[in-house]
Amino acid sequence: AVVSTQSTGGEVKDVAAKAFAPRQVTVTPAGGAGYKTIEVIKGSQDVYVHTTLIKKWDICSGDAILRALGGKQTDLRGDEINYSHELDPRNEHGLIATMHDHEKYRIALQATSKS
Repeated sequence: AVVSTQSTGGEVKDVAAKAFAPRQVTVTPAGGAGYKTIEVIKGSQDVYVHTTLIKKWDICSGDAILRALGGKQTDLRGDEINYSHELDPRNEHGLIATMHDHEKYRIALQATSKS
C-alpha cells in the first residue's frame, strides 16, 4: 500500500502501478506529510511517496521520528535530505519513506518517476 499527497495522487498512482507491476497497488491519497509518515510507521502503509517539490519544513519532523524508529526517508534518487538552514528549503527530487525494504521501493520508483 502506498500513501501519497492528495494533490498528486493520480500521478503517484500511475508511477506506483508501473514501478510495482504486475503486483496490484493501492494508493491512498492523504493530507499532511507528517500524517503520511505516521501511517508508514504504524504499518498501515508500506511506503510514502511524493514525486513533486515539497518544502523541507513539511517533512523534517516525520523524518526524525521515522529514523528514530529504524525507518528511512530519502529523495527518489536515494540521497538523504539535508535540513540545514543554510540550504534551499525546497526538496525538488521527491521523497520516499519506508520502515522496510527502502532500496527495493526506491529503485523501482526511481526507474519510473521523473525526478
